[in-house]
Amino acid sequence: MGATANSTKRLTNTERNSFSVSPDLQDIVIGLILGDLYISRRYDNAKLEFEQGLVNKDYIFHLYDLFKDYSNSEPKISDRKPNFRTNKIYTRVRFQTKSLPCFNEYHNLFYVNRIKKIPLNIGELLTARGLAYWAMDDGSKAGSGFHLNTNSYTLEELLLLIKVLKENFDLDCNLHIHRKDQYRIYVKIGSPPSAGPPPGAQAPRLRRGAQGFFKKSLGSGLSAGAPRLRREAPF
Repeated sequence: MGATANSTKRLTNTERNSFSVSPDLQDIVIGLILGDLYISRRYDNAKLEFEQGLVNKDYIFHLYDLFKDYSNSEPKISDRKPNFRTNKIYTRVRFQTKSLPCFNEYHNLFYVNRIKKIPLNIGELLTARGLAYWAMDDGSKAGSGFHLNTNSYTLEELLLLIKVLKENFDLDCNLHIHRKDQYRIYVKIGSPPSAGPPPGAQAPRLRRGAQGFFKKSLGSGLSAGAPRLRREAPF
């Protein structure tokens, strides 16, 4: 790990360079990037920005527990701007890490001109742990299956992800149209992955209704000792 960022003291370059990301945490970062995690980069180094609706506060604090050594302060609650469709104001909870060299490789992998892209080697990067966190971060129960909310990705990228989900986890998936030129990956229930979750994997709160799906699709070991399910976000 190296130095601890959780302080108001400005880090020296030597301290910044001492930070690293463990293999287990890298699995989680990859999954979260496929979900809602945003990586910003100004000047030399990148930082991770986490945000969810207030109903998912426990989930954000779970993520903070994982990344607190890289962060300055605990999650903070604030109001978003009015939703452009409903004009409603939603409350959010968010935190961010320090800008650190150890996060640069993720920005380089997933961003082109500040737009999130799926790297061609995603099949080498996505593990069972990463898949679990991707689904927990930006998934929702859909009928007898499960949606991964992949609206922002191109059709070509989605077909690559579907191929990886089949090859890595033996999950049968197809695309559901969400809006014009926007698609969500639909994971069919009853298509359990060949690789179960890592032993002792700790799962954060899932969106409401997802627990039954993941018990069937990712194995009961995933939810062992896990916090309660996340509630469905209101947006």
